[in-house]
Amino acid sequence: MIDRVAMWFDRAYFIGIGGIGMSALARWCNLTGVDVAGYDRVESAITRSLASENIDVHYDDSVELIPERFKIDRDRTLVVYTPAVPSDMSELQWFDKNGFTIVKRSRFLGEVAVGKYVMAVAGTHGKTTTSSMIAHFNRVVTGGGNAFLGGISKNFGSNLVCGEGRRLAVEADEFDRSFLQLYPDVAVVTSVDPDHLDIYGTAEAVQEAFEQFISQIKEGGTLVIKLGVELKIPNGLRKYTYSIDAVADFCVEDVRVDGCGDYWFTLVVPDRKIENCHLGVPGWVNVENCVAAAAALWCAGEVDDEKLREAMSSFSGVKRRMDFYVKSEDRVYFDDYAHHPRELSAAISSVRKIYPTRHLTAIFQPHLYTRTKDFSHEFAESLSQADRVILLPIYPAREKPIEGVSSKLIFDDVCVEKYLVEKRELADVLTALKTDVVGTFGAGDIELLCESVNNVIRNK
Repeated sequence: MIDRVAMWFDRAYFIGIGGIGMSALARWCNLTGVDVAGYDRVESAITRSLASENIDVHYDDSVELIPERFKIDRDRTLVVYTPAVPSDMSELQWFDKNGFTIVKRSRFLGEVAVGKYVMAVAGTHGKTTTSSMIAHFNRVVTGGGNAFLGGISKNFGSNLVCGEGRRLAVEADEFDRSFLQLYPDVAVVTSVDPDHLDIYGTAEAVQEAFEQFISQIKEGGTLVIKLGVELKIPNGLRKYTYSIDAVADFCVEDVRVDGCGDYWFTLVVPDRKIENCHLGVPGWVNVENCVAAAAALWCAGEVDDEKLREAMSSFSGVKRRMDFYVKSEDRVYFDDYAHHPRELSAAISSVRKIYPTRHLTAIFQPHLYTRTKDFSHEFAESLSQADRVILLPIYPAREKPIEGVSSKLIFDDVCVEKYLVEKRELADVLTALKTDVVGTFGAGDIELLCESVNNVIRNK
C-alpha cells in the first residue's frame, strides 16, 4: 500500500518516469497526494499525459532542472529509478552523493503490493494482455480491484487501475529479476523462454529465476501455469495448468470463429463448464491469455458465470497488443508489441488464423543488440511465416552498438520476400507495394510510425 511509503516521504522523484511501469507508479503516488516529478530521456505520449496530470517532467539530464523542492530535504524525497537508466546518469549520481533514499522501480512496486491480494502474471510473453484481462475481469465480476499494467488498457484508458478492495493485478517483469520483489497470492506463468540473456547469461539462469518467483507465492496461494512449461514446483503448492490446444485444468472446447475474426468457445474450469463465451478482441493467442486470466480469477474466489461472460465479451484490448487500426474486406493494419521470436510467431500465427488466405506483410523493428545477436535465426524463422518482411534498424534502448550486429543478421536468414529499410523510407516503400494485411511489430519506437503506416494503408 502506498500509504506505507507516504508515511516516510511526501515527495517522489522518478528517473525514467516515461517508462510504462514507472509512469503507473508515478500516477499512483500522485493520486494519493504525494508530490511527484521526474526525468525521462524523450518526450512521449505517456510523459505528456503525466504533465497533464500536474506532474513535473523534464527531458535533459541536468541537476539544475530538478525542482528545488525535491532537493532541499532529503528526508522527504524518495527517488525511484528504472534499471534501464545508466549508472553514470548525473541526476542519479547527485541524489546518491547527497544521501537521498534511492530504490529501484521493482522494490517500490513490491512495497506498494504489501497488504494487497496480489494476482501476478509472469512470463517472457503474454504478461501485459493477461494482467490487463485480470484487471478488467475482476472489475466486472467484483466491481473493484487495482492494477499496475505493462501497457495502456483500452478499458481503463491507463496503465493504472484504482478501485475498492485488496485485489491487485500486476505484471511481474523478469527483466533485471524485478519480479523477485513480489510475493503473490496467485501467480500465473505464461512461458519461460530464454530472454534478457544480457542480464541472466544462460537459459538455465532464467528458469532458476522463475522457480525462485513461484517459491515466493504466499502460503495457501496458487500457481497457474501453462501446460508444458517445465519448472520445479515447491512441495505443497496448489497448482493448476491451462491450455487452449490440450486438456488441462483450465481449457477451451467447442471453439469457433465468427465473420469478424472473434472467438466463441466453452471455457472449462475445474468444477464446471461455462458455455457460449465470446472474447471481445481477435486473435487465437488472446484466447490463451483469456483462459489464464479467467483461471486467476477463479483461483481468487467464486466467479459468477454471467458476469465472467460479460467481462470477456467487453474486454477491448491493450494498446499495441494486436491493436487494429484498419479492419476491412480489402485492407487490414494492426500493431503489436511482439519483440521476442516466440511472441512474433504467436502473433503472426494468430493473424493467419483470422485471415488464412490473405497476403501478410510483417514490418519488424528489432529491440536491443543483445537480443538480436542471441536470437537472429529464431527471429528470421518466425518472420518467415509472413508473405513479406520489412526490417527496420535495431532500436538500441539502453544498449550501445555491438560490432557486427544489425538487422541484417535477421534479414539474411528470412526466406520470403524481404526489404531492409530506414524508418524514414518506410511510408514510401509501403506506398509502392501492393498490400493486403499489414502488421508492425516491436518494442522500440516503431509505435511512432503507426499513424503514418495507418495513413498509407487507409489511402491505398
